[in-house]
Amino acid sequence: MTLRAFMHRIAVLAIFSLLLSGCEKGNPLTVVKAVAVGVPSLAPFFEENSSLGEDTATVRALPVRGSLQQGDTPGLYGGSKKPTVCDVARLERFLTDPGNHAKAQAWADVLDIGTDGIPEYLDRLTPVLLRHDTLVRNHDYKKEKAVPYNSLLQAGIAILVDEQGLPAVKCSCGNPLRPFEGDTGRISVRFEDGNKKWAGYERKSVVAVKPAPRRLQRVALVDVREPARGISRPVGTTGGKDTAFDARRRRTVPDLAGRSFAQAGRELTDAGLAAGYAGPRAPAGDAKVTATDPPAGTELPFGGYVMLTVAGGGPSGPTTTPPPPHSGPRTPATSTPPSSGPAGPSGPSSSSGRPGVSPSPPPSSTAPGSASPKRSSSRPSPPRSTPSPPTSAPVTSSAPAPPPPPSTTSAPLTSRPATGGPASTEPASSKPASSEPATDGPGTTVAT
Repeated sequence: MTLRAFMHRIAVLAIFSLLLSGCEKGNPLTVVKAVAVGVPSLAPFFEENSSLGEDTATVRALPVRGSLQQGDTPGLYGGSKKPTVCDVARLERFLTDPGNHAKAQAWADVLDIGTDGIPEYLDRLTPVLLRHDTLVRNHDYKKEKAVPYNSLLQAGIAILVDEQGLPAVKCSCGNPLRPFEGDTGRISVRFEDGNKKWAGYERKSVVAVKPAPRRLQRVALVDVREPARGISRPVGTTGGKDTAFDARRRRTVPDLAGRSFAQAGRELTDAGLAAGYAGPRAPAGDAKVTATDPPAGTELPFGGYVMLTVAGGGPSGPTTTPPPPHSGPRTPATSTPPSSGPAGPSGPSSSSGRPGVSPSPPPSSTAPGSASPKRSSSRPSPPRSTPSPPTSAPVTSSAPAPPPPPSTTSAPLTSRPATGGPASTEPASSKPASSEPATDGPGTTVAT
């Protein structure tokens, strides 16, 4: 190699390095604090030794291929036969105690509600267990203020979710949660303050949750101890009104050719299946589906994913959902335990400035019966609207057979608190014990 050629190569490498450096500066890593099962928060809203919530240390995060999950994704969350993992009534008593007014005010401010709206808001939340290591915007309580920070909650942590499947409260400490809105592919996870890297942690297997486009009437969970057992939990209840269903029972992949991507996603969710797609973001909601993998007629267990190909796009691979461990993308699943997959969203729902509500949801019907049951309370609570009878046949995404499963459609959204603002990037406050830069990483819910 001549000296001139060598110098030319050095110059090219230098320019390339500068370009990469510029990209890094324009899109820096977001610092995320790891929160492990059983490790107390340093500045909680509620003392963690008071049995407000109980995590499950035996849960291992499921493998994923993407980082964004929708709140009504089949099998996204878990449950167990234990009656409750979160004492919601106790949290309500604490936050409505006049002696805790400062904490209540800071807590309510995070959710963009008044302190007088706390009881009614809590009545709409549902306790679940995380089945994935999940990114959220967490909050500590310091100097009578809620201090936000991005965190990664370990699978097995008990949380409360709202009517669109968004994480709302960390049960063990009462800290309010909001959706993580940073770039899930550019995070640096810090393991510090007693939060050591846990068994099964995979930096490519973290998820963030965006709101479901429809208000949920029931949350369809997978038992974290018995994965073959599904749990249908009415929204706003703590486990006492659960019904079980067979999560191994096959769901048939519908014929989705010609459907819009948004419509295909809804049909899969209603069937108890999950939609997958290629790329960092979902295709446009009106993009036409040309093929599915596996094809129509294939039978999968609850939460099995279906990859969608849309016009103008290549074959899809799930970027927001974990692949089921029991099968490959083209093979019908066997009777092994189910796993979650992504629901087919019409793209991320934009925040309306109030927690848990996506703007302009599509109208839909609800299942027979009255409104979702609410947990008992000594104080009167605002009445719920009574859903109308269904206009379509019930589906099988979150119910046993027999008896007939509950429908997976849901009622139109009402005016209620909504998602918070964009997640902020928090600088590291101290040298981490361990730091992990993460790349892109990424059950079902809905219906009475």
